[in-house]
Parts: sequence; C-alpha cells; structure tokens
Amino acid sequence: MPLIVITGLPRSGKTSRAKELEKYFTELGKGPVHIVSEADCIARSGCGVKESFTDTGKEKQIRASLKSEAMKLLTKSTLVIMDGTNYIKGYRYEIFCMSKNARTTQCTVHCAMTVEQRNARREEIVQNSSSGELDAETFDALCQRYEEPQDTSRWDRPLFTVYGGEEMELPRINSALYEQAPLPPNLATQNMPLSATNFLFELDKSTQTIIDQIAAARKIGLDGPVEIPQAGMRAEVPSNMSVAQLNRHRRQFLNYVKMHTNVSSDISKIPAIFVQFLNTNTNGA
Repeated sequence: MPLIVITGLPRSGKTSRAKELEKYFTELGKGPVHIVSEADCIARSGCGVKESFTDTGKEKQIRASLKSEAMKLLTKSTLVIMDGTNYIKGYRYEIFCMSKNARTTQCTVHCAMTVEQRNARREEIVQNSSSGELDAETFDALCQRYEEPQDTSRWDRPLFTVYGGEEMELPRINSALYEQAPLPPNLATQNMPLSATNFLFELDKSTQTIIDQIAAARKIGLDGPVEIPQAGMRAEVPSNMSVAQLNRHRRQFLNYVKMHTNVSSDISKIPAIFVQFLNTNTNGA
C-alpha cells in the first residue's frame, strides 16, 4: 500500500535508486512492487526529453499521466515507487493528497547532487546530447526551477536525502512506510453521498458565492488570501488569477462531485471542501 516519491534533477540517479528500492522491498517480501517511471510516460507521449520539460502542455500531460498511473496501482497489497523529477512542490502536494485519500503511508527520497556532481552531469550532457534529448540549457533551467523538498513541509515528510555515492537508509525507509499509521484523509480529499434532493442546487450556489467573494476582494485591491467566513478558512489563490480561471476550477470541482456517488449531503461542509480544492489546485504547476 505505501508510496515512495522519488525526486531529483535529471542524471541524479533516480532510476538506479528506484531499482535499488524495488530489489530491497521485494527481497523483504513486501511485493508486488511497481515502479511508475516518468521516462516511460515521456516515451509514450511521443515527445523527447527536452520537449517534455520545455513545452508546458506536454509537461503537464506527463505529470498527469505519472500521477494517474500511480493512483491506479495504489492498493492494500502493493508498494508504488514514483520515479521522476517531481520538482514542483505543488505537484508533490497533490500526490500527498492522493496518498491521504488512499489511506496509505508515503515518504520522499530526494536524489540530491553536490555542486561538483551537478557540474559533472552538465558536462556529460554537453558532450552527449543529441536532437530531442536533454541539453545544457534545459538542464540549467531545471536547476533554477527545481523546488527542493523540505523536511518542514508535511507533504515531503518523512524525507530521505541521498547524494550520489551514498547508501540509502533502507531500514529507516522501511520503518517509515510499514511501522507508521497512514495520515487520515482531510476534507479536501474525501468523497461525500449525494442524497439530498437540493444538494446540487446548494452546491452550485455555495461555490458561486465563494467565487464572487474572491472576485469582490480583488476588485477592492486585496491581493492576499481572501477570508471565506462560511468555510472558516482563507482562499489562498494567486492574485493574478482571473474570474474566468476561477470559474474553470469551479466547474472542475462540480464535475468531480457529480461523477462520484458517495458525496455528502451535509451542505455545511461544501464551502470548506471547495476552498481546500481551490487552494490545492490553483497553487501548483
């Protein structure tokens, strides 16, 4: 059931670490172990490695594919390893929410590099890059954009950082995954039972009210988080996000709720769930 999220720059040894983890846990009898590979998702997309990091549309498509495949494999009897750059903290937060929803444990393995190792990898890329493959310019851009996991971020914990040439703390990783209780799902990751006859009407009305409140705050020049009294929390959406973009997220939320048969008839919970949905989905990639 556990999930291991591997993160790191290209050429940092992520795939080798994934295979090492697969071997270790298979020998411990924790299988089946599934590796979900970003490289495989890139190959299936039909684009090259360079394009997968420079074309925003392709990059989002590959991230969605990686997450979707991992979600399908998460069961009570499997260990899933996500082998990818996973360099955006908002994306790692989405994976964290996915784990909570599946009621599974999770840890992060950061394949870090020293400055010397990074320079050596860059030199290898300069010497060996070919058309469509990773080049030095793209590698440099990824180094700038990479949001390193932090032990202070709950979605990155427990965090295991390993540099090239170091041994992974495999027993500690095993303990983190199999000797700890999974985090309970929060409101934003729970599905709820569609039973009240007026539920869809109230759902539509309450979510539109929240969008209107955010729009009104922006009109008067409030750029920071917007207090949503009925939700008991703040909507932390980007200040430059338009009403049209907010409504697009609202429609996604409504479609998600309508597609699930186990949605709560407790109308009072909807504002908090919707605000958490906005905070999660408007602050990522």
